Amino acid sequence: MFTKKFYYLIKLQYLGYRFHGWQKQPDVKTLHLMVDRTLNFILEGKRFKSLASGRTDAMVSAEETAIELFVYEEIGNKNDFLKLFNTNLPQDIRALSIKEVDEKFNIINNPKVKEYIYLFAFGDKFHPFCAPILTTILDDLDVEIMKKGAKLFEGEHYLKTYCYKPSDNGIYNREILTCEIVENTIYTANFFPKKSYLLRVRGKGFMRNQIRLMMGTLIDLGKGKLTLDDIEASLEPNNTIKMEYIAPASGLILKSLDFE
Repeated sequence: MFTKKFYYLIKLQYLGYRFHGWQKQPDVKTLHLMVDRTLNFILEGKRFKSLASGRTDAMVSAEETAIELFVYEEIGNKNDFLKLFNTNLPQDIRALSIKEVDEKFNIINNPKVKEYIYLFAFGDKFHPFCAPILTTILDDLDVEIMKKGAKLFEGEHYLKTYCYKPSDNGIYNREILTCEIVENTIYTANFFPKKSYLLRVRGKGFMRNQIRLMMGTLIDLGKGKLTLDDIEASLEPNNTIKMEYIAPASGLILKSLDFE
């Protein structure tokens, strides 16, 4: 017997600091596990499935990401559903919106633009409360040369160097729409350092640890361990350069997700 499905796009945000990433894993607390547990509770055990637009690593946070929810009974009042969902989610996960989509929508394959930011400060030991979303670099950094280095990533480049454990058959020619380092004016608190910065990166698809490898490279550039020429060479087709410093996960935030 044919059973009708209903499809919903739910936008979420979360602080990832105490989670082992998005993907479900045995014996650890992950974001997908907590979201599905909550859905199972509020749907009272009715059949459902949820798919995410992508995975984030342990301790990475999101201002805006999305899941697609498949259910076999229509959600009547979506505002009531959203309120019930938020009431039962852990306090470090929040549902932002819900809207119905049709069966043609595919959250994984639908073209999308993601914006990531990486928040950092340097030159001192800062308040421990910063740790969930801001990375501290104790050394001094040359931010001006880091700004020049970030701009080198813009455009279409060969990015195999910036993929963690790349395979031989991956697609490494990728386009980065925006890559810049600017002073942070988005996240503020009375315990934050007087000055902090963020790396802002926009693109249609990112590889495993790509942003953190890019940030690690820019940190090494700021320390004087690398040059702008080194970064330019790392973006050339079929180069064999290895950038091995992966910046800490807790400074990385998925800022926005826009479906085309």
